[in-house]
Amino acid sequence: MEISESGDKIGEKLLMLLNVQQRLVRVRGQVIELTAKEFDILALLLTHPKRVFTYELIMELVWNEDYTFYSKKAVSNHMSNLRKKLKVTPDALDYIKNIVGVGYKFEAL
Repeated sequence: MEISESGDKIGEKLLMLLNVQQRLVRVRGQVIELTAKEFDILALLLTHPKRVFTYELIMELVWNEDYTFYSKKAVSNHMSNLRKKLKVTPDALDYIKNIVGVGYKFEAL
């Protein structure tokens, strides 16, 4: 997986393209419309495949805020929406894995 801030492709071997410069995501050639936070979360997870990010760390890195009880719900909601958007077909891979009680990771298969 190649990582670049200049807008190069990231994770192309996974049938997913993420262009940081254009803030563009494609899955199996289909453009996926993401909110700013969803894009930032996906970019964070993609640049560190298989690393588990806690709810607290996601809040700190994406929202630049301290973690609170309501923050966990915000992270969970964004992750749920992001996972639905990335699953473009019923047989599509579920790239984002929930580590129960801990956080999330991008599973590079």
